[in-house]
Amino acid sequence: MRVWLARQIYSTLLRLGTPAYLWRVWSRGRQEPGYRSMWPERLGWHKGPAWQPNAQAPVVWLHAVSLGETRAATPLIHALRASLPGMRLLLTHTTATGREAGVALMTPGDAQAWLPFDTPGAVGRFLAHFRPDVGVLMETEVWPNLMHGARRQGIPMVLANARLSDKSLRQGERFPALLKPAAAALNLTLAQTEADAGRLRQMGAQPVEVMGNVKFDMTPPPQLLARGRAWRTALGRPVVLAASTREGEEPLLLAAWRRLVDGLPAGEVPRLFIVPRHPQRFDEVAAAIEAMGWRVSRRSTWGETGSEAMPDAHALAADVWLGDSMGEMPAYYACADIGVLGGSFAPLGGQNLIEAAACGCPLIVGPSTFNFAEAAEQGLAAGAAWRVATFDEACQQVTQALRDGRLPASREAALTFAAKHQGAAVRMAGCIKALLRQMK
Repeated sequence: MRVWLARQIYSTLLRLGTPAYLWRVWSRGRQEPGYRSMWPERLGWHKGPAWQPNAQAPVVWLHAVSLGETRAATPLIHALRASLPGMRLLLTHTTATGREAGVALMTPGDAQAWLPFDTPGAVGRFLAHFRPDVGVLMETEVWPNLMHGARRQGIPMVLANARLSDKSLRQGERFPALLKPAAAALNLTLAQTEADAGRLRQMGAQPVEVMGNVKFDMTPPPQLLARGRAWRTALGRPVVLAASTREGEEPLLLAAWRRLVDGLPAGEVPRLFIVPRHPQRFDEVAAAIEAMGWRVSRRSTWGETGSEAMPDAHALAADVWLGDSMGEMPAYYACADIGVLGGSFAPLGGQNLIEAAACGCPLIVGPSTFNFAEAAEQGLAAGAAWRVATFDEACQQVTQALRDGRLPASREAALTFAAKHQGAAVRMAGCIKALLRQMK
C-alpha cells in the first residue's frame, strides 16, 4: 500500500507538472532547436504503426540520456549487434546533443525517440508502440513509472554501466517507497565497480554483476586525433585544455590563468583552450573570456568539422581558444599537452577522464570526482593524472609539468591505463543476450 501510494502521489505531481515540463523543453529549444523536434514523443505519441514483434530480430531498447551516455553506449551497441545479429535498435535520449550524436549509430530498421516523460500514460504509449524485447538503461536512468510499466508489460530491464555515488544513494534513501521498488524492478544490473555494486544492492537492485566501465572501450576516431594534432602543430606552442567546464568554474579558472600569465614571460605562456560542458553556455563563456581583456577564437569560426578546418591567422594570434563544436572532444584532447578536468573543481563529481586517457592526454583533476571515483583513483595511481585542490594549484602544476619533462611518460601512462581496462562492452552484451534467452 505504501509503495502504491507513493507512486500515485509521484504520478499526480508529474501530471500536474506536465505543462511546465513541456514549456521548459520548448524554451530550451531557443538555444538548441533540436529540443523542439518531434516533441509529441515526450508524451509517448509516435507517428506510424506500432512495431511488430519478430523472433528473429529482437528489439533492443537502449536509453542514453545525453551526449556523454550516447558516446559511452557506442561500444556496447556495436557489441550487441555482433552478439544479436539482425537486432533492431531503439535508441532514446533526453537531450538534443545526445539525440544528434545517436544518429550515427542508426542502421536500417532502427529508430530514435525521446524518452517519454515519466507519467503512466506517456510510458504506456511508448512501450506499446515499440514493444521492446529488452530495455537497457545507461548508468543511472531508473524512473519509477518507466520501471513499473516495463514490469507490467513483461519487458526485462537492464541497468548497464551502472554507477551510484554515496551522495546519490543518500538522496535515493530519502524516498525509499518510490525509488527502491524501481531499482528492485531491474532484472539485471551491470555495475562499473564493486563499490557501485554495493550501493546499488543497498538501493534494492538484484542481481548485480561487476562488469567494468564501457567507456574504456571507446576508441577515439583517428581522423579526430589527427585533426587535433594538426591544430597543435599549426600553433607551435603548448596547449592547456580545460575540458568539460561547468557553470561557476570558468571565472575561477580565468582568474587563476590571469595570475599565471602575469607571472610568465610572454613567450612562455601556453594557449588556453576551454571546452564548456554544455553548448548553451558557449556564448556566456566567450563573453567571460573577453571581459578579461583577452582575444578569443571560437572553434566554430575555423570552418566545418573536416580535416581542412584549421585555425586561421586570427585564431593563431588569439589569447584563448573556445571549443564550441560538438563531437570533437578527441580532437581537443589530441591538441592538448595537458588537460584540466572540468566539473571536478566545483562540488559536481567531475567528468569522465577515460576519454582523455584514450587520447593520450594527461589530466589535472580537482577535489570532486565522486561520479567517477574509482576511475579517477586508478588514473592517479597509473600516473595518467594528478590531483590538486584549486585552479591556482592546477596552473602551478601545468607550469611544472611543461618544464620538467614528465609529459611524454604521462601520455604513455594514460594510453596504457585506458587499454588495460577494456572489454566491458563485450561482457555486458553477453549478459544481455543471456537474459533475452532466459526470458523466452
